[in-house]
Amino acid sequence: MAQDQTVKILLTICTLLLVIAALFFARAIIAPVVFSLFIIAVAWPLQSALQRRLPKHLALIVTLAVILAIIGVLEYAIIWGFSRVARWLMSNTDRLQSLYTQATGWLEEHGISVTSLVTENFNPNWIIAAVREIGGRGYRLISFAVIAFTFTVLGLIEVDSVRKRVERLSNEHVRHSIQIASIDITAKFQRYMLVRTCMSVLTGLVVWCFALIAGIELATAWGTIAFALNYIPFIGPLIATIFPTLFALVQIGSWQLAILVFAGLNLIQFVIGSYLEPRIAGATVYMSPYIVLFAIFFWSFLWGIAGAFIGVPIVIALLTVCEQHKATEWIALLLAGGRDKKK
Repeated sequence: MAQDQTVKILLTICTLLLVIAALFFARAIIAPVVFSLFIIAVAWPLQSALQRRLPKHLALIVTLAVILAIIGVLEYAIIWGFSRVARWLMSNTDRLQSLYTQATGWLEEHGISVTSLVTENFNPNWIIAAVREIGGRGYRLISFAVIAFTFTVLGLIEVDSVRKRVERLSNEHVRHSIQIASIDITAKFQRYMLVRTCMSVLTGLVVWCFALIAGIELATAWGTIAFALNYIPFIGPLIATIFPTLFALVQIGSWQLAILVFAGLNLIQFVIGSYLEPRIAGATVYMSPYIVLFAIFFWSFLWGIAGAFIGVPIVIALLTVCEQHKATEWIALLLAGGRDKKK
């Protein structure tokens, strides 16, 4: 009996590793499809409400327009914020020149010649490699967006027919489990996105207040950028921290104050992004804050930025499905967070 149990455990571990490997190597297809399923779950209640008053295809068009409008607003916020910063830099090129002169002078005092260093180590292949890398990432991003958008459109069209097929299932237990799980997953996804939006707004407001107190110009632009980029885990907060720090260095001209700005912005991102948001999101969707943070790291390792964004929703869906079956209910109970779950 003990030997059989050991074999089962080893088989389970091997199966899990094979599944993880398959998810990693097939991420180019699976990641956008999963992302589209998440968008469908969040957007479907809007389309369902519109279909009661409008023809089905018109409701679909309006729903897609709302999705694209939300994405467009976030993109516009980022572009608007950085365009303000770019205009400020162009009108203050003398500060950039002064900072460059100070930096090169300090390096030369310590025996480092910037000009000779660049001349000796410059290699055109670096530029070619960088251009290729940027082009490759751009191509992957466009491919991801096209695949995700296509599956989102097809999925929103198919939701009603899928629901009818589920209702025709002869197995009452399976039918009931699918219906309850789908409703619960949709509700949790919406609550999770509400929490993310509130945390993004809070991040933007706190960064705006910090910029005002620290005397950093364009505080509104930095707060807007921090709000919009907060939806992109890791990369977004990193950009929203580094760029204001460099800007403060150019504006103030003091390395010491720039380091303080960097520390303050990192503290804001850590408190809100790594402490408050996992705790609030975990309590809202009944998950341990530890699992919320782990999901972000794990899925970002597998699928990059897309995985970081939908890592928590994936775990939410998996745990919700586990709740519907006695054999796996213990997993959901073990990883639950916040208040006790209702039976």
